[in-house]
Amino acid sequence: MRNQSFYILFLAASAIVAVSCNKSGKTKSVAGDGQIHKGVAPAAKNPISRPDGMAYIPPGTFHMGPSDEDVNYNLTARNKEVSISGFWMDKTEVTNNQYRMFVLNVRDSLAAVRLGYMKASTSGDTAIDWKKAATIKWTDKNTLEKLNDLILAPDNRLYGKMDLDPDMIVYSIQGFNLKEAAKRENAGRPRKDFIYRYNQKIYPDTLCWMRDFSYSYNEPMTKRYFASASYGDYPVVGVNWKQAVAFCHWRTRYMDSYLQKTKKVPESDFRLPTEAEWEYAARGGRSQSMFPWGNYYLRNKKGCLLANFKPGRGNYPEDGGFYTVRADSYWPNDYGLYNMAGNVSEWTSSLFYEGAYNFQHDMNPDIEWNALDTDPPRMKRKVIRGGSWKDVGYYLETSTRQYEYQDTSKSFIGFRCIIDLPSIYKKK
Repeated sequence: MRNQSFYILFLAASAIVAVSCNKSGKTKSVAGDGQIHKGVAPAAKNPISRPDGMAYIPPGTFHMGPSDEDVNYNLTARNKEVSISGFWMDKTEVTNNQYRMFVLNVRDSLAAVRLGYMKASTSGDTAIDWKKAATIKWTDKNTLEKLNDLILAPDNRLYGKMDLDPDMIVYSIQGFNLKEAAKRENAGRPRKDFIYRYNQKIYPDTLCWMRDFSYSYNEPMTKRYFASASYGDYPVVGVNWKQAVAFCHWRTRYMDSYLQKTKKVPESDFRLPTEAEWEYAARGGRSQSMFPWGNYYLRNKKGCLLANFKPGRGNYPEDGGFYTVRADSYWPNDYGLYNMAGNVSEWTSSLFYEGAYNFQHDMNPDIEWNALDTDPPRMKRKVIRGGSWKDVGYYLETSTRQYEYQDTSKSFIGFRCIIDLPSIYKKK
């Protein structure tokens, strides 16, 4: 939005009154002396504590692009010096347990609306009564009958079991298109012109385990990977780019809801990293290294593999995992991030464009395009990074670029979130 200046003239007959905040966050009036002193702090308590499960990535400069020969001669990544501002990043890929929390929270909210479990919020709006929502019995037949539109139709059931319909788990997203609002030609347009609203199905595509590999027996992974507690700490897969964005949006609202209850300062949004931010974090301060752990090898001096990938010509289990492994496996890089190479490739927020490095800014470079369903496939390509459990070593290099379409889910692509918070949260 364009900046707007508000001019307020205070006329007082005897004294100038200034407004300030005390430690409790409540405003108070004090006699002023014509000086602004420390100004006025937000009327809220202290900010959140150090983000749980995240590592601080300090600001810095690095050489983005190939650290070794471009063996494919794609010429889509030219070496370029760029600077990145600091941010916080998940130490691991988002796990099945974490994504399941998202799915179940959305499920319960949809059910609460249908059952009338609502209450007036502090702002006067109608909100979900989460205490009542927590009492919903998903194994009770009478309750399920009241939630008929969320349940599989009779002809889609096995042995008549009333299971949840995955296609009905839909998350509602609202936000502002700040990039459009910032354009000079859009100055003066009303706020509503930059608001977007849409619904997104969020249940993972479990069939991707079978779809990705023809003439290959992977039915057990389809049935168990997201449903079994055994894989709870493994990275979630079968999530397309749009679903990953929805998770970030929900995670922001989930945190803000807590901050609002505790009267703390609202914080930045969780989001997917840009391509440049991902590469900078993956390098862990090793600007010219091929891999997150350095050069040049995929094994340490003891012969142990340093990541989960496809060694040799297809010795999948040699690294300790046939498919994915726990999200906190292997050694972290120097920033404390796990599996920035291998395990699963990771979505970034950036559009994949072959010549992007040639015209991007050298300060927090990014190229973004929020493609519509009607846009051509070329505009739906999103950069994925890091290589996965089914890739050869070349794709584990920090500079290797790949892409996938934003509405496509794969058994080898996951994601992790970042958030823009100042370094004051960093543990001393």
